[in-house]
Amino acid sequence: MSGGTAAAVALAAAAGLAGSVQIAVMGRLGQRIGTLEALAFATVLSLVLVLALLLVFRQSLAGLAEGARAPLWMWAGALMGAFIVFTITYAGPRIGTTATIGLLIAGQLTMGALIDRFGLFGLEQIPLSGPRVLGILLLAVGAALSLHRVT
Repeated sequence: MSGGTAAAVALAAAAGLAGSVQIAVMGRLGQRIGTLEALAFATVLSLVLVLALLLVFRQSLAGLAEGARAPLWMWAGALMGAFIVFTITYAGPRIGTTATIGLLIAGQLTMGALIDRFGLFGLEQIPLSGPRVLGILLLAVGAALSLHRVT
């Protein structure tokens, strides 16, 4: 595994751990101040943090202007990010962190497989194989089972 690949794997694993904490923390914040208010607060705090990182590491905000000139469909990432944070803030306290994660990941894998299969957004086409489909189906079953609560 190359250094870049190892770093990507480590970051992805760390993001998975962080995502679980995010669901729990955002859910509690949403209960305390409201779901939309928690989303707005987290977004503003993220903006301030990332602007500071840009200024420290790039010493420029020029990349923001480049983003503004990108095709509008590329802005969908921001909309999807806001939708995801809103959803985990709302769903976490209602169905639990495990069920929220399971459903989120099942949805991500399903859409990821479609994006790969059809090469959407200009990405390389990667065919669906039996093991990939089985893995997605098993995860979907696991996500559905995670909704069951022992009472």
